[in-house]
Amino acid sequence: MMQLLLYSALFVIGIIFLWKGAEILVEGASKTAAELGISPLIISLTIVAYGTSAPESFVSFLAALEGYESITLGNVLGSCIANLLLVLGISALVRPLKVKKVIIKREMPIMLGVISLFMVVSIGGILNWIRGIILLVVFVLYLYLFVGLAKKEISNARENGKPKNNISKNISFILLGTMVVIVSAELLVRSSIFIGNALAIPNVILALSVVAVGTSLPELAVSSVASYKNEADISIGNLIGSNIFNIALILGVCSLVLPIHIEMISWLTTIFLLFISLVIILMLYTGSSISRREGAILLAGYCLYIFYIFSM
Repeated sequence: MMQLLLYSALFVIGIIFLWKGAEILVEGASKTAAELGISPLIISLTIVAYGTSAPESFVSFLAALEGYESITLGNVLGSCIANLLLVLGISALVRPLKVKKVIIKREMPIMLGVISLFMVVSIGGILNWIRGIILLVVFVLYLYLFVGLAKKEISNARENGKPKNNISKNISFILLGTMVVIVSAELLVRSSIFIGNALAIPNVILALSVVAVGTSLPELAVSSVASYKNEADISIGNLIGSNIFNIALILGVCSLVLPIHIEMISWLTTIFLLFISLVIILMLYTGSSISRREGAILLAGYCLYIFYIFSM
């Protein structure tokens, strides 16, 4: 009993430091990009998305190194679900989210395509290194597209004489945040495995729920604050970019470490992820926004999802 309480405390500490580490990383990354003259939307889809996905990256990679493939996959899929239902729902409750058409016509279809690609490459119930490379190639193409857009914006900023100060200071924040995230991710993985074993909760269920929410706290912090400040593009862009990073980059890299077997619950979660992505696209197409009422529906959907996986 004492051990369970100890590891529970370590789990909470791991989440807190994971959040703070990602917060430091995001601040350093976004300020660096901003000083280079990159727009908030491009920042949120790339730099900020990477920063808020850092917890998922390190937790899933460490789990893969230690052979816990169910935690690797469950954390990624659970985080994507949490981003679209929990985080987006709360962000819309804070302030209705009105977004630019470019997000509806370009970013959302890209995310939908990445999710669909994952379903295709995992046919047969396993994600091996060859299929992982396909995901990584798509991720490189994604980066190539947005790095090209960023270069144009940087070029325009230089022409306008935009100053570039404190970049070295901001990079030091990136390095510090990364180190904190690595250490806290290790703590979170080890404590969650112990708790799951002690309570007889399957690792995949634990990863899809508790661990996924823990690693999605940075997205929650960034997107809800961005929503409060009426920066809907950053709020939604962060979530879209994070989901693309999670599936294409994290699962692609982890599949190079060990083959990832796709359990039935993971298949069902992926189908559900595809479904809610389509629903959100429909919400945006009909009004170019997500209202508080729609946010409440998304949040209720997440509660039902958690109830379902724990009742299986």
